[in-house]
Amino acid sequence: MTHILAIDQGTTSTRALLFDAGMRPVAMAQQEFPQHFPASGWVEHDPGDIWNSVLATCRAVMAQAGIGAKAIAGIGITNQRETTLVWDRHSGAPLHKAIVWQDRRTSKMCRDLKAQGHEPAVTAATGLLLDPYFSGTKVKWLLDSVAGARARAEAGDLLFGTIDSYLIWKLTGGRAHVTDATNAARTLLYDIHRGQWSAEVCALFDVPMAMLPEVRDCAADFGSTDPALLGGAIPILGVAGDQQAATIGQACFRPGMMKSTYGTGCFALLNTGARPVASKNRLLTTIAYQLDGTPTYALEGAIFIAGAVVQWLRDGLGLIAEAGESQALAEAADPGQELMLVPAFTGLGAPYWAPDCRGAVYGLSRNSGPAEFARAALESVGFQTRDLIEAMRADMSDIGQGGDTVLRVDGGMSASDWTMQFLSDIIGAPVDRPEIAESTATGAAWLAGMRAGIYPDMEGFSDSWALERRFAPAMHAATRERRYAGWKRAVAATLAV
Repeated sequence: MTHILAIDQGTTSTRALLFDAGMRPVAMAQQEFPQHFPASGWVEHDPGDIWNSVLATCRAVMAQAGIGAKAIAGIGITNQRETTLVWDRHSGAPLHKAIVWQDRRTSKMCRDLKAQGHEPAVTAATGLLLDPYFSGTKVKWLLDSVAGARARAEAGDLLFGTIDSYLIWKLTGGRAHVTDATNAARTLLYDIHRGQWSAEVCALFDVPMAMLPEVRDCAADFGSTDPALLGGAIPILGVAGDQQAATIGQACFRPGMMKSTYGTGCFALLNTGARPVASKNRLLTTIAYQLDGTPTYALEGAIFIAGAVVQWLRDGLGLIAEAGESQALAEAADPGQELMLVPAFTGLGAPYWAPDCRGAVYGLSRNSGPAEFARAALESVGFQTRDLIEAMRADMSDIGQGGDTVLRVDGGMSASDWTMQFLSDIIGAPVDRPEIAESTATGAAWLAGMRAGIYPDMEGFSDSWALERRFAPAMHAATRERRYAGWKRAVAATLAV
């Protein structure tokens, strides 16, 4: 039993990776699955597509490596967070397609609850804001909208879970209805201070508590796979939501350590230790990880458009044929032009939380062309990250902590040297890129391998984290502040439209 199988179930694809006894990825399989958009602002996944992609990639990666179930000490699962599923306790049949974290169908519900004055109490318990992003209002919508659903739920016949819960239920043949603390903390139903489901918030959303999974540590016994699925019974030993798994994979175990993952969007987490910090700057208070029954907390900021801005250059404007071309194009931009792109294509995330505003470009001239657009697009990711870091620094200053933070980065955009250098320049702090780019899967693998006893403890894992490159700020401080002030004016103008 020398390997760990990591399942990385994402928003557009599922990946399975095998890690060896040295915690090195030795095989990987990936499968995309369809996205469904039944109405404007609605995003759904077919649960069958997700399950089939998980099963197919797990089997493929085992075949690729030429190993069987007996060689796998455990499974670690990391998943797209907040995406919501309800299924029948007896048959396993889904009540409805999964409602994805990006889905905005409960916007009015959230506005109404805010208008009724419920947000302060919800935030105090859960650390989150009343926003369609989270699972709680999605569950309420399902129970209110699917014929007979509420009666079935109240009779105990329906189960709710985020994607991790559903996968564990399927992998164990319906024997385990469980989740971990990090995924529970993203549902808008979990009291992150008391470490239990909130009866008060569940009552507010009319969610029967019998639907909810049991909450366990990130490294725990979640059950074993049905032997028929993967050729043997394999214990599931690690679970964490994708951004928390990346935090673990980046070994951000000390208070003050921070990571930022650049995928379609960007998610930055700052470890605040044993103390949950209530944000005064519209960030989220969440659980970074929970081990041995003890939660470690984090401040989190979400940027909706990061890598997606490069996809826009490619698919929307046709300025590049491949994402990798954006860096060379940005390098060719006229340094005398300073276009400012606010990529609010689906609204602005933290710290603005303005879902209805839309993107804008400022500073156009007759000489503005593809290169200037490319540079503005890549720079927008740095500016947005600075927004998050400014908010985090303000929140930490309020509790008497502060100082410059080294930012550890991962995700597809972190491969762009130009983008990472600008990021370091504009935040005025070092940016560290690790040798192993698979931070999310690594975090899930370490949780399972540590639980299985084949991987080192937290201290040993931290010592094994290796730096591939550090980007140090080279921009003059006056230029940095002038550029950032320009960004703030552009955001203010965009929000005012």
